[in-house]
Amino acid sequence: MLSSMIKEHQAKQQARKEEQERRRKDAIQAANDLTQALVDHLNVGVAQAYLNQKRLDTEASQLEHNATNFQRQTSQWMGLVASFADALKEVGHVHNWASTIEGDMRVVSSALEYAYKVEQQNSSSLAGNTTESSSPT
Repeated sequence: MLSSMIKEHQAKQQARKEEQERRRKDAIQAANDLTQALVDHLNVGVAQAYLNQKRLDTEASQLEHNATNFQRQTSQWMGLVASFADALKEVGHVHNWASTIEGDMRVVSSALEYAYKVEQQNSSSLAGNTTESSSPT
C-alpha cells in the first residue's frame, strides 16, 4: 500500500511536471508571439520610413538634376540675350555710320551741284560777253 501511494504520488508529480513544462513552453511561445508582433508592428513603421526616405532621396536627386539643367538653360538664354543685345548695338552703330555717310554725301552732292551751277553761270556769262563783243554795233 505504501509503495502504491509512492507510485501514485510520483505519477502525480510527473504529471504536474509535464503540465508545468507544457505551460512553460506555452508561455515562452506566447512571449515569442508577442515579441514578434511588436517587432513586426515596429518594422512596418521602420520599413515605411525607409521607403519614404528612399523616395525622398530619389526626388531630391531628380530635383537637383532638374535644377542643374535649368541653370544650364538659363545660362544659354542669357548668352543668347547678350549676343542679341550686342548685335542690336552693332546695328545701331551701322545705322549711325550710314546716317553720317549719308549726311556727308548730301553735303558733297550739294557742293558739286553748287559748283556746277556756278560754272554754268560763269560759262553763260563768258559766252554772253564774247557774243556781245564780237557782234557789230
